[in-house]
Amino acid sequence: MNIRKADGNEMLRLWGYGNADQVSPTAGFFYHSISSGNAVFWTVDHEGQLIGELYAFLNIEYDPDFADGKTTAYLCAFRIRKEYRSQGLGSRLMETVLADLKSMGFSRATIGADEERTRKLYQHMGFTMPVKICYYDPCAMDENMKPEYVKEGYWLLAKDL
Repeated sequence: MNIRKADGNEMLRLWGYGNADQVSPTAGFFYHSISSGNAVFWTVDHEGQLIGELYAFLNIEYDPDFADGKTTAYLCAFRIRKEYRSQGLGSRLMETVLADLKSMGFSRATIGADEERTRKLYQHMGFTMPVKICYYDPCAMDENMKPEYVKEGYWLLAKDL
């Protein structure tokens, strides 16, 4: 298993897109954020297959509580393929990303948690400071490239690095 940074084209392939021309608004947002250096795409690579992902957004301009480009970064789309879970890969991926953010000068990371199970997992990983309840997803874009409304609110949690 190899934890590494990946590029926007790998993200597109992972999400099932051939190129950046015909992507959803959300995929376009991720791709352009990675390409511009506003987001870092981390993967868990196993025998040439991407089996895990985690994105660190460095600045969310319309809501600095998520990421302000200076002290706080926002983590999202944290996933490990089901058949590879419970092997510590998610913890290793998270630790690697948090260490990288700290080396970049960030002192805090935030993450959204919508279900009780997810909140417990993130709290176990040190995201114990509730920031606020959110009703939009800052990285899921609608057709107008505005954050999508989320009917069920979720907690934005923070961790000092």
